[in-house]
Amino acid sequence: MSVRFGLQAKFLAGMAIVFVGVLALIGLMWQRQTSMQEEVSSLGRESMRELVSDRLKRRGESAVAQLADSLTNPMYYSDLDAIGNIARAAMRQPDVAYVIVFDPQGRIVHDGSGDIPAYGQPMNDPFAFEVVSARSPHTQSSDRIVDIASPIMIGDQRLGGVRVGYSLAAMRSDEDRATQAMRTRLDEIARRHLGWIALLGAALLALGAIVVGLVQRTLVRPIRQLADVAHEIESGNFEADAPVTTRGDEVGDLVRAFGRMSSSVARHDRDIRRMAYSDALTGLANRLAFRESLDRRLLQLRGAGRQLALLFADIDDFKRVNDTLGHDAGDEVLVQFANRIRETVERMGGEGAMLARFGGDEFVILIESVLSPTGNHGDVRTAASRLAEALVAELSRPIVVHDRQVFLGTSIGITLFPEDASGSTMLMKNGDIAMYQAKVAGKNCHRFYSRAMDQAVERRVRMEQDLRGAWERGELSLAYQPVYSLADGQLRGAEALLRWQHPEHGAIAPSVFIDVAEQSGLIEVIGPQVLRLACEDTMRWQQAHPSADQMFVSVNVSPRQLRSGDLPRQVATTLRDTGLEAARLHLELTETAVIGDEIHASGLLARLRASGVKIWLDDFGTGFSGLSHLRRVPVDGVKIDRSFIADVLRDPDDLALTTAIIAMAHSLGITVVAEGVEKEGQYAILRERGCDLAQGYWLGHPVSASDFSLLLA
Repeated sequence: MSVRFGLQAKFLAGMAIVFVGVLALIGLMWQRQTSMQEEVSSLGRESMRELVSDRLKRRGESAVAQLADSLTNPMYYSDLDAIGNIARAAMRQPDVAYVIVFDPQGRIVHDGSGDIPAYGQPMNDPFAFEVVSARSPHTQSSDRIVDIASPIMIGDQRLGGVRVGYSLAAMRSDEDRATQAMRTRLDEIARRHLGWIALLGAALLALGAIVVGLVQRTLVRPIRQLADVAHEIESGNFEADAPVTTRGDEVGDLVRAFGRMSSSVARHDRDIRRMAYSDALTGLANRLAFRESLDRRLLQLRGAGRQLALLFADIDDFKRVNDTLGHDAGDEVLVQFANRIRETVERMGGEGAMLARFGGDEFVILIESVLSPTGNHGDVRTAASRLAEALVAELSRPIVVHDRQVFLGTSIGITLFPEDASGSTMLMKNGDIAMYQAKVAGKNCHRFYSRAMDQAVERRVRMEQDLRGAWERGELSLAYQPVYSLADGQLRGAEALLRWQHPEHGAIAPSVFIDVAEQSGLIEVIGPQVLRLACEDTMRWQQAHPSADQMFVSVNVSPRQLRSGDLPRQVATTLRDTGLEAARLHLELTETAVIGDEIHASGLLARLRASGVKIWLDDFGTGFSGLSHLRRVPVDGVKIDRSFIADVLRDPDDLALTTAIIAMAHSLGITVVAEGVEKEGQYAILRERGCDLAQGYWLGHPVSASDFSLLLA
């Protein structure tokens, strides 16, 4: 049975040889170094440092205690001049780096300067915390400063404190001089023993060479081979061959283990790359894989006369699925959508088509022009259009999730290479723009990118820029549409409507600029201004016409204002500042704004109603929840959408639905308002069915605040 002489045994044997050699050399040096050690020990630098530091500390504590006593009266009477004189006098003392007088909360009262730039600021240096909390003299130190602090007391009352920082520069200078003297003496000793040290150094060098040679042969060489392989792996070559050895010691075990690890790393790299380039939910390629593939395709196609199309598909109203059915249902919808898109692309996308999910509910498809039987490349625009139409039709079919049918759809934007752009970044940007235009066009359709779309985006950006500050420039104003009682025909209130008179483009439609304000966040600035002006105008009407003391004003609130959670505070502040009675203010919210987060919205609306403000649900009947929503959302009134009122005379279904809304609302004690009344017949039938209030062009157009005051007169 062979005995294994392992690496550890070899190393211990070598170390034993080195140890014996070192002992022999130390024995030779010992007598020669005795006198030097005695001289070095007698010149201990630390002893001098401790001595000087202790002296400085005692002197400083005594001085700071006296300084605290002298500051008692000036601090008690807040006499900054006296405090400054005392602080400046202390600053003139030797080795004093700073003097800080502070109050009980740690704020600086005086720092010895003329203008006290840090007055009232809290001390934030590393020593400050212990200084502020200390109830007795306290000393702290660093390499450069000894900080000594003392509280300023009058009886048991703590008026503040004083800190004095003593510089250790002078002490360091003394230490340096002493050190230099000690170094000079050591140099003299070193020169006397230089011959012996050289002899011993040569012996150690020879011994070290022997040890290095041994380590080089048994350790360094195989480890270097492993390092070379590791470098190959680091550079991406995971298939690099590990060195092979027949050694039976630990290095041999290490080399063999490294070989197994290299194989494992290569296997895991393949798995990681697959994970990094695929979407975890759908298994499709992700954004990174798609972008790299697109860049490769563009390099191959550039100059080859071939075309390429990108289709950006975004699910319409997908957020509604997450909000109403939950995120698990949303994930299931995404998986089903991905499967339908994959099947359609495989069927119609042609050779070389690629599908990826960019995250969320956005999918991107790449298709190329293919060779026809005659040898010509097919028209990629036609192929993209056919694929987009097929996708719109396929994704319009209902999806069954959690035993419920979900009807969605998709908006698709298409951009072409090289017609629209020659680079991947611009192509992807153009695809996003085209997809956005498909949503603007009504969703569930496709649109090709065009230069005019860039202009539309630019116009929207310019409109957002012009809208900033429009209120301050006087371009935004309020118009008021009268609201009448159907029972007696009396004027009961007004709806405040925002109008924008652009200095160059004239009147801008509210449906245009309010959408821009909502998406850009400007509505959170404009909304409170509209609310305040509407309340101020209503107060002016009441003061000018005492009979109008029961007039109300209704103000529209955007979904963004509702989500911010600050609406109750804004309303309370506005009512307090303007003096308007809370019951005279009606806030209008769309049904879809409330549906997004019903729990949050219900809490806010309950707080508003508790203050006396009335809540109306605008555009009622157009949302997803219908009449059942009234059971869960605290509202005082509903406004039947004008789309129902328009056909109430000729469409029995609209009449029946309007009648049902009125009856249901009245059964819940909710006021009903009809908007868009433009014919006398509409007015008559609504009054017959018991509708409470109405507004529309037949009753009155929106007018300025002064003209509305004439209506009251």
